[in-house]
This record gives sequence, C-alpha cells and structure tokens, in this order.
Amino acid sequence: MIRTEAELDDRLSEPTPGVIETLARLPGDIVFLGVAGKMGPSLARMAKRASDAAGVKRRVIGVSRFSSGDDAPLRDHGIETIRCDLLNESEVDKLPDAPNVVYMPARKFGATGDEAATWAVNCYLPALVCKRYPRSRFVAFSTGNVYPLSPVSSGGSRETDPPNPVGEYGMSALGRERIFEYFSRTRGIPVSIIRLNYAVDLRYGVLVDLARKVQAGEPVDLAMGHFNTIWQGDANALTLRAFDHCSTPPRAFNVTGPETLSVRSVCERFGELFGKPPQFTGVESDTALLSNATATLAELGPLRVPTDQLIEWVADWVAGGGRLLNKPTRFEARDGKF
Repeated sequence: MIRTEAELDDRLSEPTPGVIETLARLPGDIVFLGVAGKMGPSLARMAKRASDAAGVKRRVIGVSRFSSGDDAPLRDHGIETIRCDLLNESEVDKLPDAPNVVYMPARKFGATGDEAATWAVNCYLPALVCKRYPRSRFVAFSTGNVYPLSPVSSGGSRETDPPNPVGEYGMSALGRERIFEYFSRTRGIPVSIIRLNYAVDLRYGVLVDLARKVQAGEPVDLAMGHFNTIWQGDANALTLRAFDHCSTPPRAFNVTGPETLSVRSVCERFGELFGKPPQFTGVESDTALLSNATATLAELGPLRVPTDQLIEWVADWVAGGGRLLNKPTRFEARDGKF
C-alpha cells in the first residue's frame, strides 16, 4: 500500500522501461504547457527521470500560471519552470524554443455558464501555441468526452469511431482536436492526441469519488452505471510513449484501462473493504461514456497497475485519511454539463 504523498508522487513519476527507451530516442528539450494541473507535475517528473535514466541531457520545462500553488516541487526535481498566461499571445511568444511539446491546458469544470471562456481555452489557445511552435512535435491532451454515450455491451468507443460529443465542453474539446488537426495538416506539425478518461492518483479520480460515498454512507447514483479508469502513473507512461507516434495528420489514442467497470460492482468491493455495504439510487442505463483502449494498449502498453490493485490502494488511502484534492470528476453527468 502507498502510505505517504512522497511515496505516491514517486510511484506516479516512475518511468517504465518503454518510456526510458522512448525518451532515449527523442531529440531535444520538452516543454510541458499547463504543467500545474492535476496530472502535469508527475508527468513532467517522469520525463525528467526517464531522461536521466537514459543518459540524455535535456531541459524539461514546465509552463503555467501556477496560480494555485508553488513551482518549488517541480524545481526541486530538476524541472525548470516559467510563469505564463497562455492566453496572452505576447507571453506565449517569449517561451523558449523546444522540439517537443506536451499540451495540457483545458477547461472543463465551470464550462456551463461560462461557455465563451471554455471555448477560448479549449480552441483559441491551441492555435496560439501551434503558431508559436510550428516546427515542434506535440502530444496534446484531449478527453473521452469527444465520444457520445455508447452501449455498454459495445466495449466503448474506438479511435476510429466518429466523434459526437454531448454538451459544450465535449464540443469544445473536439474543437481543440480540430485546431491541432488543422495546423498539423497545413504546417506539417506531427501530433499525437491523448483521449484520457479517467485517471486516478489516490487524491482524486472516479474511484476516489465512489470510495468516499461508500465510506460516508451516501447513496451512489447508478444512472451512469459503467466507466473506464486508469492509474495515473500508467496514463503518464502511455502519454510519453505517444511521442513515438506523432504524425501528420494527428493520431488519437484512447488512454484508459482495458475493462468496462460496473459502478455497482466497484462500490460493492469498496463496501467489503470498508466493512460497510454501499447505498444505491436509480438504475443502470444501457449506455455510458466509455472508451475502448485495445489499440492504444497494444501500441503503447502494457499497464503496471491492475484495477483490483488500484481499488485496494484507493480504499486504503481513503480509510487512512490520506489527503484528497476534493475535486470530484462528475463522471456521472450524462448531459455533458460540467
């Protein structure tokens, strides 16, 4: 089990042999845009650790406003940091050159009611960055929300399925992908697109949401009765491995776990671990927001942390009073409103 945040951060940023091989081949520095989000610090640290393990000297640079935290933890691990408002074109123009860019900025929560800002972050900002880095390769984050709800029996949407997002957040996320595709096609920028859902790092994630409800004796809504999830350390590894597959036009990767998980079954397992039976409300729908990661895992895998182990880690962390970010995923939203 994972007992401390220091151990958690170390596990999340531990590179796989495949990541070390990828970063040994990758030429030049790496810039992480939007590095201060939930996933960015461990991802940037994994890139630094893999580069060091491969004997490659490169700058790993994290860019963000750092509005909600200090950049010292990144600098302590050898990652350079730059404070920048990425919506400010003059500030973006001053960023250092780099042949490799990990693009992470996104706006999801608060999208309903402030749709214009959501579209600005998710669509206008990618254009600014592509204009700044026209000769770089990009690994750009997207989301499984570009897909529609799919039948549970289907195993989830595949990368070759046509996007059909529900709600303005999902539509703006598809817009972000289209902006990258436009610049990839017109300026020859190689891009890999990471369609992620849902990463868990013990302090947040869909499994944490469910575990907290079971522990507190709160009813769990079964309307979105199925989901995918992945250990964030594995998501980090798959993301960096995607540098090997940047292409023009972009290639998309569904980054998630291999199983279609049942909310009911997962909560019942948490109930066993907590010694407290879960409470439910509603009934399962025959559709859910699901991604099929078969092609991605065959290309970029394997995963290190199976779902059963991840559930036990989450239960132990929550029961032991581990620090939580208190940022619910709202995975249960079926109307695309966040």
